[in-house]
Amino acid sequence: MVSYEPLWKSMKEKKITTYTLINKYGFSSRTIFNLKHNKGINVFTLEKLCEAIGGTPNDVLCFEKKEDADKK
Repeated sequence: MVSYEPLWKSMKEKKITTYTLINKYGFSSRTIFNLKHNKGINVFTLEKLCEAIGGTPNDVLCFEKKEDADKK
């Protein structure tokens, strides 16, 4: 299962809000919803997120085993 926990940590460290992602970088509110609910995104969106936060894919997402995710 994909988790965007690294994204939220990176955004917090760099003081980037979801409002900034929408208004400065052009992300849709639907994309933000998908991120908040650990839904899939495409590679283009991943690339845009990396550019927005000045990071790499590891700063945006990680993969967790299904059992680990269910324990949360």
